[in-house]
Amino acid sequence: MSPLSTIALLAVCAVTAPLVAQTKKPKAPPPPIVMVKTDYELVDAFPGLKFDMPLGIVSAPGDKKRIFVVEKTGRVQVIAGLDTDRPEKKLFLDLTQIPEATLVTEGECGMLGLAFPPDHAQSGRCFVYYSLKIGGVLHQRLSRFHVFPNDSNRLDNSTEQPLFTQKDEASNHNGGDLHFGPDGYLYVSVGDGGAGDDKFDNARFINKGFHAAILRIDVDKNAGSLPPNPHPAISLDTNGAAFYAVPADNPFIGRSSHHGESIDPKTVRTEIWATGLRNPWRISFDGPTGRLFCGDVGQNLYEEIDIIIRGGDYGWSYREALHPFTSGPGKDQEPPGFQPVAPIFEYSHLVGLSVTGGIVYRGKSFPQHGGKYFFADYVSGRVIALKDEGRAIWADETLAQDPGIAGIGFDPRNGEVLFANLASGQIKRLQQKAGAAPSN
Repeated sequence: MSPLSTIALLAVCAVTAPLVAQTKKPKAPPPPIVMVKTDYELVDAFPGLKFDMPLGIVSAPGDKKRIFVVEKTGRVQVIAGLDTDRPEKKLFLDLTQIPEATLVTEGECGMLGLAFPPDHAQSGRCFVYYSLKIGGVLHQRLSRFHVFPNDSNRLDNSTEQPLFTQKDEASNHNGGDLHFGPDGYLYVSVGDGGAGDDKFDNARFINKGFHAAILRIDVDKNAGSLPPNPHPAISLDTNGAAFYAVPADNPFIGRSSHHGESIDPKTVRTEIWATGLRNPWRISFDGPTGRLFCGDVGQNLYEEIDIIIRGGDYGWSYREALHPFTSGPGKDQEPPGFQPVAPIFEYSHLVGLSVTGGIVYRGKSFPQHGGKYFFADYVSGRVIALKDEGRAIWADETLAQDPGIAGIGFDPRNGEVLFANLASGQIKRLQQKAGAAPSN
């Protein structure tokens, strides 16, 4: 299920009703949400501070005094003064009024992603992914902004420069997460274009548009990087050049075939780093290892966690997690020799209905969980820790349960995990329940 389309199954549906996008019809009624016994709970990390449908938690490089909360409804809030005993919420960005366009927040649209480049403290740049209508037509946009010269806690809307604006045929499966990798490039998650069953047949191709992939782009246009192949979605300057470039080692540059079919290399979306993803809902880099984790939302049966590798094909829509998918446009037609990258972990809809990708825990409060990957299921509320046991085995443990988790980040002060609960409007942290014995 889509990460923001299943909350109507919860008792909190009255709070989150604007998220519902009923594009998927399970063959059977979904299983009831089962509350499980856990040793931990999620508690309000910033008592007194409320947010409007928070779905992202972002930090600026090297900044331990502020944290940014992305609100689906079109704003970014900054929590300033983390080094004091009274942090305060301030408005960082407001896109509810866009000149010559209309912000879209219905379904799975809205403000979806925010990232700060390594040089943010010097350049004042940041990058935003959001949904809008132009001439009544839905689009998903990646833009660059700058802060006001005299106020680092506020973005200047007049500095917006779109990088690409992709026409969108459905309101769901938008991805939209943004992160700068250890290589300094910007990684962008994009979904398959929406509806169900890969209806628009985007996921099986690398030469149609900005879909079903993790993109990797050079926003600095460094020497050696290449111009992107032409596409109507790309914004151009007065000289006809894009506002970003493609790193020269991106894996699909010059590709003349895909899935056994010939393609024109000039049509390939060379921005693609990895392909075959349905709706990559939250990605993250683990600093010590450099690994890129992704939670990819499934269709009717399975959710998955992936480690994204250069040139990886993750199977959608030929497969759903580890299993053949027989309802899409490529049903029963897997290409000869097709070997998609397997997820490191999958779970069925008996456990949860919509994965929210997370982060590797590197804090100090719970040393027994150091190095584990924490993620959540948006509907069942399970917060799950995955431990790498080696030999492609990942052991899972349910730590807590809190329905409505739409984004996971970390506290820049101490590296502890923070959870954005879209339903309650809170940023939460993990706490061991009184009397619970520490887990191993």
